[in-house]
Amino acid sequence: MTRPYLAVVNPAAGFGKCGQLVGPALDRLKAAGLDIDVVETKHAGHGVEIARNAYREGYRRFIAVGGDGTSFEIINGVYPEALDGETPTLGFLPLGTGNSFLRDFTEQGVEYATHALIEGRSRPCDVVRLKHRDGELYYINILSLGFVADVCTMANRRFKRLGESGYFLAVVLCLARFQQRTFKLRLDGSPDPVTHRTALLIFNNSKFTGGHMMLAPDARTDDGVVEIVRWSAGRFDFIWNFRKCYDGTHITHPEIWHGPARQIDFDFTEPIDIMVDGEVMTLHCESLEVLPAALNVVV
Repeated sequence: MTRPYLAVVNPAAGFGKCGQLVGPALDRLKAAGLDIDVVETKHAGHGVEIARNAYREGYRRFIAVGGDGTSFEIINGVYPEALDGETPTLGFLPLGTGNSFLRDFTEQGVEYATHALIEGRSRPCDVVRLKHRDGELYYINILSLGFVADVCTMANRRFKRLGESGYFLAVVLCLARFQQRTFKLRLDGSPDPVTHRTALLIFNNSKFTGGHMMLAPDARTDDGVVEIVRWSAGRFDFIWNFRKCYDGTHITHPEIWHGPARQIDFDFTEPIDIMVDGEVMTLHCESLEVLPAALNVVV
């Protein structure tokens, strides 16, 4: 007997919008014949606990109801256990603030995601494993170091109560104190092709972040690699060209290197601020590894 979907709902997502919209959205799926159990998260990290327990109880199909952070918690609940078991399936009801992963497939958001669930459409998706000094975590969208991570960290720690205005303020302040750093890497066992200081370094499984920024236009969710984008421009050149991130034309910039890798090893001497699938944290990163087709996504 096939277990129902487990809808993991973050009612606080989208500054409370998710909690207001989730009832009719789930009712529509149930009316179409989907068997769905529903559980709400109560605090940050609760989705990890819910998904982990549910996978152990036999659930294999999940719906992330919220934003990118909700799907991130589900993924980190079912992995690494799912690597030795049945491949899980993840659908989406994008009722949160950021829904970057789904934008690779549509701009229609909830409507597209609803039809994908009703029609049972799914495809394989790679999962990326980040190992760090204290453990490991998993993601399907983006890991960012440098500028994007700085902005998200500042917005989350200092201006979270301001919502989108806080994010804009963080962008302005991070541009004002613009930093370039040296990130030492090995890509698939070979020395890093870029050795000079870098403003922005990302490792993408999918194209978009921040909702609309196409930071990695060559990324594919099922090609067995992450797309690396490394931008080493100076402050004013970076500011002038940053607008091109919204259509992906920034990667033609002469100070940008981009390319794929399956395994990345970090040679960092200390923990650094990172942004991973919309979540900010400080970790001593050690390596990235792509796990091909480790997840099925309903898109």
